[in-house]
Amino acid sequence: MSSDTSQKPSNFNMTTRVKLLLFVPLGFIAIVLLYMNLEALTNYFTFNILPLSPESGLGKAVSFFFFDTIKIIILLFVISSLMGIVNEYFPVERVRHYLTTKKMYGFQYLFAALFGAITPFCSCSSIPLFIGFVRGGIPLGITFAYLITSPLVNEVAVAMFLGLFGFKATIIYAGSGILLGAVGGWLLGKLKLENNLSDWVKSVLEESTLSTDGDYIKKVTFLDRLPSIIESGWEIVRGVLIFIVIGIAIGAAMHGYVPENFFANYLSTNSWWGVPLSVILAVPIYANAAGVVPVIQVFVSKGVPLGTAIAFMMAVVGLSLPEAILLKKVMNKKLIVIFFGTISLAIIILGYLFNLIL
Repeated sequence: MSSDTSQKPSNFNMTTRVKLLLFVPLGFIAIVLLYMNLEALTNYFTFNILPLSPESGLGKAVSFFFFDTIKIIILLFVISSLMGIVNEYFPVERVRHYLTTKKMYGFQYLFAALFGAITPFCSCSSIPLFIGFVRGGIPLGITFAYLITSPLVNEVAVAMFLGLFGFKATIIYAGSGILLGAVGGWLLGKLKLENNLSDWVKSVLEESTLSTDGDYIKKVTFLDRLPSIIESGWEIVRGVLIFIVIGIAIGAAMHGYVPENFFANYLSTNSWWGVPLSVILAVPIYANAAGVVPVIQVFVSKGVPLGTAIAFMMAVVGLSLPEAILLKKVMNKKLIVIFFGTISLAIIILGYLFNLIL
């Protein structure tokens, strides 16, 4: 009786592995084929099955909605799963341990920014990990590098950018976001702002201890990890799906019904104040990349320069009033103003640079 019980997990694991080896490649091929033929399938559904006129506002809006929604979900799932592999072999505790025990000669800021880029958090959900970094004794500048980059660059934003704006714009956007985090963290670290942390954080810093236990990664094979990786990737898609749908629905309505020059009149490339105005307008808004990227795609289609639109998106996802409220837990008002001001200025500068090179 006991021998039968002991064999069941083994049989189950073997069956699971066979299914993974069979269905994962087939699923990948199906996703690639769907992605390659998505535009034709969407147009056929919208203009032949429904049917709607390609020249009507409703037809344009519906076609835009179905095409972009499916495309973004595909890209987001694939990239989230790839990032899940990274996270499986690169856990938070290991990063914290490495940053506090190794000399990296300034590259720790870039490393923290890269780590921020591969963690799927918005500006508000990044705060708990920020507090964890502080509790672990990681220097404030390095912690800022993470906090800046995490909401700006993640698999959601990269997947949507890749689908909507192409490879070149995605690389420039992601690279500049990581660079902004690294340079911003370094600059804020050099300002020696620790005295502007809240009393609670100061007490945490005084009492903080960091475990030196290096056994962070369990000896588990890749095939055994794969189900949880795929599940985590799908969980990310499910978690932001409502924001994707709402954001693309708004974008679709704007695409089909908003006049061509409506946004260009206020945020045009001919106006020096277009980029700073876009950042100022964005800061009070709170949204994640899933909700705002489809909207800035419409901005671009209506004549807004891509750099100005990217600056708007960065300000929306990287700076928000809810984030400022949460940061009061760890910073005083002076430090919050310095943090927001520094990042806002950097985003404005990047917006001008984007408009020159894109």
